[in-house]
Amino acid sequence: MNTLRTISTLLVDDEPRFRRGLRTLLDFYNTNSNWQFEITGEAASVEQAVKLATEQHPTLILLDLELPPSDGINALLCLKHVSYKGKVLVLSAHREDEWIFRAMQAGASGYLFKDCLATQFCEAIQTIMNDEIYLAPAVATAFFRLFHFYSGRSLQACQAVHLTEREQEVLHWLVQGASNEEIASKLYITVATVKAHLTAIFEKLNVNSRTQAIVKALKLGLVCA
Repeated sequence: MNTLRTISTLLVDDEPRFRRGLRTLLDFYNTNSNWQFEITGEAASVEQAVKLATEQHPTLILLDLELPPSDGINALLCLKHVSYKGKVLVLSAHREDEWIFRAMQAGASGYLFKDCLATQFCEAIQTIMNDEIYLAPAVATAFFRLFHFYSGRSLQACQAVHLTEREQEVLHWLVQGASNEEIASKLYITVATVKAHLTAIFEKLNVNSRTQAIVKALKLGLVCA
């Protein structure tokens, strides 16, 4: 006898219409598969998503990458910093290599194009609930294209400069143009802590300013632009 497996699920998308479509799709699977999706909440922003994830601890988050006030990549990083233990399946219209690479690098369990939802969703859920990463062939190609270009080079560079994981994260947001206050908010740390990390980064890179740090980080391949 097949046993129903209940999956508490948080829907994160800034489009109410798409969230309604997801509800319809999940209702279909609830009556036609061994999965029982229990929708615990809906979020339309990064802040709402992180708040509900920490309050409800859903097993699965279905995450769009177009989220105010920043994007779903920030949501993934924030979820990592609040120690969210569930799975995050990205549902996105973005097919660009850079978006796919950054989403997976930030901790997504899988990446699914929105127009492939009807045909690939079941396989994606099955894969990530078995603690594996889901990437359809087209997505995997895009991911590994940038992985080979950036990741190896970035890893070697970070090891050579001796940046800690948190310093790499601060440097990432610095390169994105974020202020100290914005970095603190994104990483859930204080502004004083951000300043301390920046001081350490400047010393390790042997630079004296934010601009010099950004230029050197990009030149060394420490981060993706």
